[in-house]
Amino acid sequence: MLRLSFVTGTEPGKWFSRYRQGTDHGLREIGHDDPFALLEQGECDLALMRLPDARVDDRHHVVVLYDEAPGVAVPKESVYAIADERLTPADLEGEIENFRWSQGASISELRESLRVVAANVGVAFAPKPLLKMLAKKQVAVRDADGDATHIALVWRREADGDPIQDFVGVAKGRTPRSSRSSPRTGGRRGRR
Repeated sequence: MLRLSFVTGTEPGKWFSRYRQGTDHGLREIGHDDPFALLEQGECDLALMRLPDARVDDRHHVVVLYDEAPGVAVPKESVYAIADERLTPADLEGEIENFRWSQGASISELRESLRVVAANVGVAFAPKPLLKMLAKKQVAVRDADGDATHIALVWRREADGDPIQDFVGVAKGRTPRSSRSSPRTGGRRGRR
C-alpha cells in the first residue's frame, strides 16, 4: 500500500485514478498542509509538495512535475480586482502586504492573511493555484510578478521501490505498458 501525502492547492485526483487502474499496489491519499513533515515522521512514503524547501536534501529523491505561477490575492472590491494584466510591485506600492510566500511558508498563516484581505485590508502573495483554492468570495486572485514555485514528488532514497516508481511513472505520463513499470501484480521488476 503506497501512502501518498499531497500538499494543499494541488489536485492529483487523476493520477490517483490512473495509479489504481494500472497497478495493484493500493493507495492511501493524505491531504496535508505540510506533506514533507509526514514523510519525515514515517506517516507517508511519498510527498507531493512545493519546492524550494530547505528540508529536502541528498537523502531524498526529487522529481519536479510542474511549475506554479505566482499570484496575488486582492480585495474583490478593489481597483486591482479588475486588472487584466499581471500586477507588478509598482502597481501594489503602498498596499499592506499581509503575506508573501517564501521557503518554509505556512499555509495556515496564508489562510489567516486571506481573511484579512477579504476584510478589504491589503494583499497576499502566494502560488496562484493555492490562492485560487483558498480564496473566498470576497477575494480576487490575479497574476503577479515573482518567482514560480515547483510541485514535485519527494521520497526517501531508502524507501524507493515499485509502488513509488509506478506512481512517479503515472505522474510523468508513462503508461502501464512502459518498460519502466512494474508488473500489474505489484511484483518486483528486474533491475537493469
